[in-house]
Amino acid sequence: MDNSFWAAVGLVLFLGLMVYFGVPRVIGKMLDKRIQQIADELEAAQKLREEAAALLVEYEQKRIAAEGEAEEIIAAAKQEAERLTADAQTALSEMVTRRTKAVEDKIAQAEAQAVAEVRARSADVAIEAARAVLTDEMNRKGAQVVDKAIADVGSRLN
Repeated sequence: MDNSFWAAVGLVLFLGLMVYFGVPRVIGKMLDKRIQQIADELEAAQKLREEAAALLVEYEQKRIAAEGEAEEIIAAAKQEAERLTADAQTALSEMVTRRTKAVEDKIAQAEAQAVAEVRARSADVAIEAARAVLTDEMNRKGAQVVDKAIADVGSRLN
């Protein structure tokens, strides 16, 4: 007999012993267990995928809400900046007006003081000129004026 015959007999005996000891059933149970494990993992992966999709939608909504809030904050900041700018311009305008008024008041006061000083100086000059003219007149015609004044007094008293 040939070696291939004995190899075939050995193979048949080996397969028979495997079936006798229930190896195909054990392998089947192992395969069934592995199939169930893979199915469970696929189900878990499907659940994770659904949760991830739900989280993605939730975070997308949060992102949109955050962008809206950011736009509102930016708009509010712009309005506040415009208000502050307007307030600053108003305050600056008021300050310029006050300072202009103060300077105008100082100028008016200095002008009034200068006019008063010029008038006082003019009066002093006029008095000095009158005194000089009267002194000169009295020196030239002083005796005649005194004689005439005495005559006028005498005629008035009589």
